[in-house]
Amino acid sequence: MDRLIYTAVSGMNASMNRERVIASNMANAQTVGFKAEILQATPTTLEGPQLEVRALSSTEVTGASMKAGGLTSTGQPLDVAMQGDAMLAVQAADGQESYTRRGDLSVTVTGVLQNGDGLPVIGSSGPITVPPGSKVSIAPDGGVLAQDPDTPDQPPQVLDKLKLVSTAGTRIAKDVDGQFRVPNGGILPVNENAQVIPGSLEQSNVNPSQVLTDMIAAQRLFDMRTKLVQTAGQLDEAGARLMRIDS
Repeated sequence: MDRLIYTAVSGMNASMNRERVIASNMANAQTVGFKAEILQATPTTLEGPQLEVRALSSTEVTGASMKAGGLTSTGQPLDVAMQGDAMLAVQAADGQESYTRRGDLSVTVTGVLQNGDGLPVIGSSGPITVPPGSKVSIAPDGGVLAQDPDTPDQPPQVLDKLKLVSTAGTRIAKDVDGQFRVPNGGILPVNENAQVIPGSLEQSNVNPSQVLTDMIAAQRLFDMRTKLVQTAGQLDEAGARLMRIDS
């Protein structure tokens, strides 16, 4: 009887993890540059001296769907959408380098160029800063241009260049903050040929209707596994009653 209960409970835990991932994807369906998380379930057989009949379920977030999201034209000079498999390098909260497809950039009051997550954007030699009060724009090659409003006739000056990296041939993982990193502290190489689309943003690649369907299916599967535990309890009680009758 315990085999049925353990198997059902492990399945319930897997269903709860699946619902958490689906809920996260649903909550970020409108987040710029968000990549839908992928959950993988693996059956785990307990090994022992007796017959191996317990197949528990082990689940983990193995990565994210890197399918490109839809492009939206905003006309904003600091909005950029990465082309191909290029990603934008940013400085994570712990000071390490991480990567994202979120390109809704802005300038803080101290002149730091950051994306919509509030993370400083990395250039050729660290986080990019711009002169206060300057008019900033992004070129298709990722160049950060600044123009003095007091001299509109002068051409904009190149201050730095966005660090656009290539993910080809390198394993990356998504952390709890939604940023991508190279496992064990690695750094992705710069893609000198990477291009961006100024004045546009890549939207989330989450399909809201599909996510809603997945949530309903996950909830139904959780209910089915809950009923298995209830059935196991009923069978156990019925067996105990039979033993009392025999005695």
